[in-house]
Amino acid sequence: MKKVIYLFAILISLTQCTKKNVDLIVINSNTYTVNDNFDKAEAFAVKDGKFVAVGSNSDIQGSYTSENVMDAENQTVVPGLIDAHCHFYRFGLQLQKVSLEGTKSYDEVIQRMLDFKKEKNATYITGRGWDQNDWEVKKFPTKEKLDKAFPNTPVAVRRVDGHALLVNEAALRYSGLSSTKFPKKVVGGEFITKNGKLTGVLIDRAMDYIKIPDATKNEAINGLLEAQKINFSYGLTTVDDAGLGQMPINLIDSLQKAGDLKIRIYAMISATQENLDHYIKKGIYKTDRLNVRSFKVYGDGALGSRGAAMKESYSDRENHFGALIYPAERYAEIAKQIAASDFQMNTHAIGDSANYWVLKVYEDALKAVNAKDRRWRNEHSQIVDMDDFELFENVIPSIQPTHATSDMYWAEDRVGAERIKGGYAFKKLLDTYGLVALGTDYPVEKVSPFLTFYAAVARKDLEGYPEGGYQMENALSREETLKGMTIWAAYSNFEENEKGSIEIGKFADFVILSNNIMEIDEAKIPDTKAVATYLNGEKVY
Repeated sequence: MKKVIYLFAILISLTQCTKKNVDLIVINSNTYTVNDNFDKAEAFAVKDGKFVAVGSNSDIQGSYTSENVMDAENQTVVPGLIDAHCHFYRFGLQLQKVSLEGTKSYDEVIQRMLDFKKEKNATYITGRGWDQNDWEVKKFPTKEKLDKAFPNTPVAVRRVDGHALLVNEAALRYSGLSSTKFPKKVVGGEFITKNGKLTGVLIDRAMDYIKIPDATKNEAINGLLEAQKINFSYGLTTVDDAGLGQMPINLIDSLQKAGDLKIRIYAMISATQENLDHYIKKGIYKTDRLNVRSFKVYGDGALGSRGAAMKESYSDRENHFGALIYPAERYAEIAKQIAASDFQMNTHAIGDSANYWVLKVYEDALKAVNAKDRRWRNEHSQIVDMDDFELFENVIPSIQPTHATSDMYWAEDRVGAERIKGGYAFKKLLDTYGLVALGTDYPVEKVSPFLTFYAAVARKDLEGYPEGGYQMENALSREETLKGMTIWAAYSNFEENEKGSIEIGKFADFVILSNNIMEIDEAKIPDTKAVATYLNGEKVY
């Protein structure tokens, strides 16, 4: 009997020795791999930060052993989520400033700033988030109340879309301007006036005339770390930061190398001439956490502030067309310089005129190469002339579904019933190119990717409006949406071979969800939470 027990023990020992030891095994999961076949799996194994096996419980447990085995208890697991267009660094800085999101009146905006000044003893008030479209009086504010509340403290706060700035007289003085002393004409922007005097609202490039103190290094570091914490809490493991300068890129790189900043960042460099010359000479910079290989260009402003460049006059403002940010020929110069390098060009385009011009510039700049291989992106692609969708054949549409559900209440007023047919046309864009990259554009919108998912498939607000959904012919399926937040977003970053799906050899970035977003009632999607977020197989939330 003792001999039998001894032989049995040897057999078990030999069996264990044939199993490969790994760092983590996940079993009993409802995993959406998002591979080419969109297969599902029960289990997977992680070693040295990468997936080494994906399959059934018996497959994984029969071949691998680990001191760290996690029973997912049939919870849904998806690849680490990617936000294909956001402002991670700016969001972090915003967390150090006054937040005006959700304000329902100009008076509430002023009260928040009064509270902020008292709490922080601020000598210059900056922040972001006001939106006159959410107020009872849906008009741009004027600065009289602001001057009265802050006679000696400069105030410069951005509209929610970042394309309009509200300032007081003290901020004008700080910048060497006044209500009567300012440039009368600005290419790519506008000083809004009344009776020859500034109202206090500046649009797009006019904002460049306002001097705002730079963030301190401590503010920048604290902002990045706080932004990381929030993103991890929503299951985001990669973010595409749309518009970074040299200082924040270098700071991000140093924090990542030190191990303090772990989130992966795809950096779109702000396309100033200085940055173009510097980075094109330097070349693409790539680590496992940071990818610096694209330039962000601004084509026009935003629809909400009527800065988006339109082919015909705005429907609710006669003889007003918005404007391109730069002279038209400047876009061709930038595109030519980028096309001669290995970098990607990603251009903000909202209005139908801006979309047309950007896409034609792309077409001309890339005519000597395989344009699809260059993966140049059109950011937002918001209002597109119905005749111009074919221009997206070789250009990736990078879109933000929550823009549709935020703007749907007033967008048609801006552009009219005919032009809105080409607005927020996600499905048509998908059908033209073959994929779409999905993001939030936070802090313009909320950080939550589950709101992105909901807006893409249901096209409703959180109150369930409108019944039946907004222009549902352009809704995305749940599978298309998940791909747009994972593998397609990775493709748009030239990173589809290292992330975006749960497959052997890829980074072990994954999220455990509180709900199965692929099957639950659509109304429950916004309530979904990230139960746990893993990056390189390490639990970061």
